[in-house]
Amino acid sequence: MLNPIYRTIYSLGLIPVVEIDDSSRAEVLARTLIEAGLPLVEITLRTPAALQAIQSIRRAYPNITLGAGTILTLDQARQAASAGADFLVSPGLPQDAVEWALSEGIPFLPGAVTPHEILQGLRLGIEVFKFFPAETMGGIAAIKAVSDPFPSVRFIPTGGIQTDNLSSYLTHERVLAVGGSWLVKRQWIKNGQFDQITAQVKAAARVVQSLSRPALT
Repeated sequence: MLNPIYRTIYSLGLIPVVEIDDSSRAEVLARTLIEAGLPLVEITLRTPAALQAIQSIRRAYPNITLGAGTILTLDQARQAASAGADFLVSPGLPQDAVEWALSEGIPFLPGAVTPHEILQGLRLGIEVFKFFPAETMGGIAAIKAVSDPFPSVRFIPTGGIQTDNLSSYLTHERVLAVGGSWLVKRQWIKNGQFDQITAQVKAAARVVQSLSRPALT
């Protein structure tokens, strides 16, 4: 049974992957996404402002689905959850962080692009994997190939995905959603170009809504 967080992610189809340099812009960013019809965001722990941004978004918008990305250590996992993250994302599979998160009932999305990595995750109880960097690693063809031996596994690919190629991913039965920074570019946040974010999110959402996607079981 998929975690309800993943069901929400599936229903929206898109995860904005965000690098934010100024936590004072976090609240307006979240409001922009919600008003554009996408009440979901992943704040990556790649900047000093990230944890404060997660806290600010959680306080202002308690119902938004809020992720923390680039989790590399157990300490980061704990800090992100304490700040208010609903789910955690990593480019790899930090075993201690994964085990802790799952013991706390927090969905953890580790990176996996090989059968060995998928097997490691399955042994820990992972149900959904990040496939990163998607386009560099072979795109949807690679996902189809690597997923064949693992009928229960689903993926959220990120890396190189844009509005013009996301449909090829989202129509595959093993793809839960797609993520990427193309939806919310770092420079747009810096420059206060929230209208640009709105336009990009709405354009991608129109593609998602136009698709006949496989039923989620």
